[in-house]
Amino acid sequence: MHGTIDIAHNERLRAAREKAYAMPLADFHPGAPELFRSDTLWPYFERLRNEEPVHYCTTCPVGDYWSVTKYNDIMHVDTNPAIFSSDVRLGGISLRDVTENYNWPSFIAMDEPKHGPQRKTVQPMFTPSHLDRLAVLIRERSAEILDNLPRNETFNWVERVSIELTTQMLATLFDFPWEDRRKLTRWSDLATALPKSGIYDSEEQRLAELGECADYFTRLWNERVNADPRSDLISMMAHSDATRHMNRDELLGNLILLIVGGNDTTRNSMTGSVLALNENPREYDKLRANHALIDSFVPEVIRWQTPLAHMRRTALQDTELGGKLIKKGDRVVMWYVSGNRDGEVIENPDSFIVDRARPRTHMSFGFGIHRCVGMRLAELQLKIIWEEILKRFDNIEVVGEPRRIYSSFVKGYEALPVRIPG
Repeated sequence: MHGTIDIAHNERLRAAREKAYAMPLADFHPGAPELFRSDTLWPYFERLRNEEPVHYCTTCPVGDYWSVTKYNDIMHVDTNPAIFSSDVRLGGISLRDVTENYNWPSFIAMDEPKHGPQRKTVQPMFTPSHLDRLAVLIRERSAEILDNLPRNETFNWVERVSIELTTQMLATLFDFPWEDRRKLTRWSDLATALPKSGIYDSEEQRLAELGECADYFTRLWNERVNADPRSDLISMMAHSDATRHMNRDELLGNLILLIVGGNDTTRNSMTGSVLALNENPREYDKLRANHALIDSFVPEVIRWQTPLAHMRRTALQDTELGGKLIKKGDRVVMWYVSGNRDGEVIENPDSFIVDRARPRTHMSFGFGIHRCVGMRLAELQLKIIWEEILKRFDNIEVVGEPRRIYSSFVKGYEALPVRIPG
């Protein structure tokens, strides 16, 4: 079955390559969500890296933007927050400006001096000693989820494993009512979904559901602020000087950031790992033969998948990059998904290699002041789930095309049909 999937995928890529190389660069809109849903983005970014690494798009329905596609240029933008702003009031961190009535700021969409103290509030969750405690829990839950999977029968890996495991983890981080944990998944999907994604019917509906999220968390916040400090994220924020006086909107903004950060990245890397090994059976053999390779396999998956394809900034002043003049107020999009395939920095970047020599040379977690605060937890979850998978199953076989998300921000999956031989 997998051979047929590969043939169809290769055929799609071949057609996309022809189209990408025939189209004038002036017509490129590399942020078109359909390129990501069909997994045909690669030749467009390859051509931009080679021919116009800093590219201005004038064909995007939601506004013009600069694409930064090479590793070192992206690094320059990411580590210069005084020139390139994340502030939600200037448009925020994704290619599409936040909607006019979006008023939920979070520390990822803030500049200094406000950003640092808010971010610091949640950092204790990700200290080595706290991660050691979480590891025990992750292992127990991974084992339970894997032991309950069907044999010799097709099921959706995204639903049964990736979503369930990451949602359980989120419920733990927030000390969120266990029976309601799937609400976290829904809110995460809503927070990042595009109008044509099929996830919601209208912007009114989306905002109403996110309002329910705010109500739910406000209730939890009020309980925790009046109780003794505990080691969950809500309690940490409720008892920290930097965040305890947040209004309802700021509270929701930061909670959505933590939900999306803890959900999308891990869940899509977990799914991407199964797909990558199926597409590269020789690498799967290497991993089966030597479980110690999990340590290099995990960051390689995160590079290969790049669960957040881009981050956007807004220029605070006129500046030059790659020989181009970027004007104050321009949107600047850092394509991590392209930087992770830059052959000038990463050797053999289009290959998935489980024993890669320097697997941590990737940009999936960003750089500078906004580098992902939960990156060690994301790696830990992937490491543990694969340690447990390799103990149990000789093979997880992909038996149908993955269904990808309609988004050029979250690079993820709605479904991955798999079968575990009995």
